[in-house]
Amino acid sequence: MELLDESVVPEHARDIKAEAREFAEEHVAPVAGEYHDSGEYPWEVLEAGMDAGLVAQDIGEEWGGRGLDLYEIFAIAEELYRADAGIGLTLMLASFGAEIVEEHGSEEQKEEFLRPIAENEQITGLAVSEPETGSDLAGMQTSAEKDDEAGEWVLNGEKYWVGNAVEADWLTVYAKTGDSEDRYGNFSMFIVPTDAPGYEAEHIPEKIGMRASKQGHIVFDDCRIPEENIIGVEGAGFYMLAEFFNHGRIVVGGHGLGLAAAALEEAWDFVHGRTAFGRDISEFQAIQHMLADMRMEFEAARSLNWRAAEKVAENENAGFWAASAKTKSTEVANFCAERAMQMHGGRSILQERRISRVYRDVRIPVVYEGANEIQRNLIYRQSQY
Repeated sequence: MELLDESVVPEHARDIKAEAREFAEEHVAPVAGEYHDSGEYPWEVLEAGMDAGLVAQDIGEEWGGRGLDLYEIFAIAEELYRADAGIGLTLMLASFGAEIVEEHGSEEQKEEFLRPIAENEQITGLAVSEPETGSDLAGMQTSAEKDDEAGEWVLNGEKYWVGNAVEADWLTVYAKTGDSEDRYGNFSMFIVPTDAPGYEAEHIPEKIGMRASKQGHIVFDDCRIPEENIIGVEGAGFYMLAEFFNHGRIVVGGHGLGLAAAALEEAWDFVHGRTAFGRDISEFQAIQHMLADMRMEFEAARSLNWRAAEKVAENENAGFWAASAKTKSTEVANFCAERAMQMHGGRSILQERRISRVYRDVRIPVVYEGANEIQRNLIYRQSQY
């Protein structure tokens, strides 16, 4: 069964897709269960991904990357998540947020901070969510105040669910810098080194899924950074993130598709060759209908996601298409995983089974990059365009 075929993939993205598949088969799949059980950070796999040219390579060639476009990053995501979502997320989070610096940062910021990411000398992350505020970007409370005398910004507050909060060399941080009636114009983006005074981070307790990826809780206690570490102009942070998440949600759609493919493959392999009541399980019409439904939903989601990738790349009502692709693909992953668990019967709950790992992993992408309930708000509001 070949689910992630290249027929819907633009021709220029097929080579990198093949590279990602070969890497996933050699370096990710064989150790996925081990890292899921241990919950350790997969440094060795990350370094192998860097050597393979698959980490942080959407950064432009002028800054040391390969300049991979949205289609190519999406193609990588499908393949990595099919092999293992936790390790796949680690590889993709190593440069998460750096694209904001490339798009809006100064030449000096790009040379000092962006180039080491592209050249795989450092890793980074993006700090947006807070303990009491999830998807409401205009409701975040972490503040950044200007100390003109010292020539610094002073950050106070907390961030939660931050990938690489402990492991990163620096983060892109979203903080409140104003208090005007325009709640969307009150936020800015900053580069915050993780060794800055007043920066404290710890790992969030173990998750049920994607255990090879580490998220953290950050406390900023009069955390001081140079005034030149603001990205772009003050007050533009919300709009920077909105643009960034349109691209990110296409890639998260790839996360869902990779997981859905894994669930479908596991279900197909399990029911063909296993007997019950004197018959091969695959001969039961109920099983055939379940597999048919899974396949139809998967193909519908994948077609939507690749169409959405084109729309976002061309900036044609990008918010609608990004939200639609992310929502459909991640929910199809849940649909496929739940039915695959049912087909596995009692064996589905065994820790050693790949399907049990997939079942836990699929619960996470429906929440990150904006919960799917928020995506439906966006889909409705932007359907008029």
